[in-house]
Amino acid sequence: MADFLAETGRALPAIGEGLLVTLEATGLGAALALLVAFALGLAARSRRVLVRGASRVTVEFLRGTSLYVQLFWLFFALPMLGFRLEPLACGVLAFGLNYGAYGAEVVRGSIAAVPAAQSEAALALGMGPGLRLRRVVLPQAYVLMIPPFKNLLIQLLKATPLLSLVTVADLTFRIDQLRSATGGTAAAYLLLLLLYFGLAVLLSTGMNALERTAKNRLGQDGSGV
Repeated sequence: MADFLAETGRALPAIGEGLLVTLEATGLGAALALLVAFALGLAARSRRVLVRGASRVTVEFLRGTSLYVQLFWLFFALPMLGFRLEPLACGVLAFGLNYGAYGAEVVRGSIAAVPAAQSEAALALGMGPGLRLRRVVLPQAYVLMIPPFKNLLIQLLKATPLLSLVTVADLTFRIDQLRSATGGTAAAYLLLLLLYFGLAVLLSTGMNALERTAKNRLGQDGSGV
């Protein structure tokens, strides 16, 4: 154990770099997933059949195929078609598309959950479709979206160890190097578990604060009671 602790101390800079890579992948992947979620979620409510159909097919394809396979396809197969992305970019794109597809259902369902009377009242005030969506529907749907978005964000964080499979020196990659150097498999992976747990707690706390703020803006009880 003393050797493991000593080697861990020497590896702290590398572990810190891996932690930053994991946070970068999580943040960029979540940002892309949010864009994809709103694009596909709003398209799923379009009056145009082709738009709704294309959205549904895309969502079902992305949700129905493995994130592992999607990542490997972007990293290994895409270059054969003449497009080569950096390993981290492959991971961010895979995370964004996969979790964005799940988020699209959150967006669609949350908008549908807003009482129709709200839109009818806005229509009576002369608001157009775009203005009703921005000023009336989305602010209320946004509060409903945050809890499932929090779950998706935590799941995205927990998926980042896949990056080590495509040569990205993330947190898992660095801890695995520590394990190889020390032979302390149990201690190394326990440290990895604790680090990921700490990150998940921080993200969860931030999302809870965001939910309270959103509820307060609507005059709701931010405690959730």
